[in-house]
Amino acid sequence: MGGEDDGLRAYHGKRDFGRTGEPAGDGSPGEGGEPRFVVQIHDASTLHFDFRLQVADVLRSWSVPKGPSADPRDKRLAVPTEDHPLEYEEFEGVIPAGEYGGGTVIVWDHGTYEPLSHDRRGRPVDFAESLAHGHARFRLHGAKLRGEYALTRFRGGPDRGAGEDAAWLLVKTAGGGRGHGTPDPRRARSARTGRTLARVAAEDGTGRERPAS
Repeated sequence: MGGEDDGLRAYHGKRDFGRTGEPAGDGSPGEGGEPRFVVQIHDASTLHFDFRLQVADVLRSWSVPKGPSADPRDKRLAVPTEDHPLEYEEFEGVIPAGEYGGGTVIVWDHGTYEPLSHDRRGRPVDFAESLAHGHARFRLHGAKLRGEYALTRFRGGPDRGAGEDAAWLLVKTAGGGRGHGTPDPRRARSARTGRTLARVAAEDGTGRERPAS
């Protein structure tokens, strides 16, 4: 059968957990209640945002170069990456140079979300199924991001792939009202610890996550 181990095969294959403080994932299913989401700022070879939604027992993940926006006029490119373990929602620290994704990570926002996808008759559609079909709607309940958003695949390719043919748009739906755009990522502060990228880099330079105080 499938499961978290299969879903995280690409994630595990790219990392040496003897060197990086990123969580390997213990294989346990997620707790009940509303599914989780997290947005992390990642200062790697390029500075970008990582947008992750809990789907079953993994975090489905997209790299969003310009970051999610609360302004419905902004259409943000979102490129799918490998699934991450649920524990990654809490990861903040420095990935060592030479490791995959080497650089500094902060948790910019996190919270829960409500799946809103439905068919043409208005009947609810399983969220994983809606992603497989290339369009999913959801309402975010975060510290910074709130309201209805949609992910829409606009180029072909496997929905779980991370290749050049897979690309999505992340957009706040107009029904959610007009909001602010994305902040300057180098000045943005963590929703967990209040730290900036620069402070995390200075404090966590060993490549291991600094426990929250």
